[in-house]
Amino acid sequence: MTTTTCGAVKEGIRDLGHELGLYTDGGKGAASCKTPQETITACERLSYEPDTLVYTSRLSAKVDNSAVQDDSQLYHHCFFFTREGQWCVVQQGVPHTITTGWDIASIASSTSPAMPGEGP
Repeated sequence: MTTTTCGAVKEGIRDLGHELGLYTDGGKGAASCKTPQETITACERLSYEPDTLVYTSRLSAKVDNSAVQDDSQLYHHCFFFTREGQWCVVQQGVPHTITTGWDIASIASSTSPAMPGEGP
């Protein structure tokens, strides 16, 4: 269900991302490996520095893959972010789904997590 829902959201907002201010990158399998480049491309359209978002996406995948998944590899990594810098990661391995979200300003000043969708 997670991969289908994320895929549908990604497809549904593909041409509306700039208008909505919501972007989604990554997906299942090989699509998850394209997350950094997709994030960079979206940030270029926004004239937004992508380094923090790319780092955040990679870090969440690394942490969940290493610590949370108990020797199971992630096969789904979907990264959502807004033009205001809020973000959420939805990841899935076998058999768990992990949703993590922080505000970019929080990443710069601390590592305190927020609920997905919450900002400062």
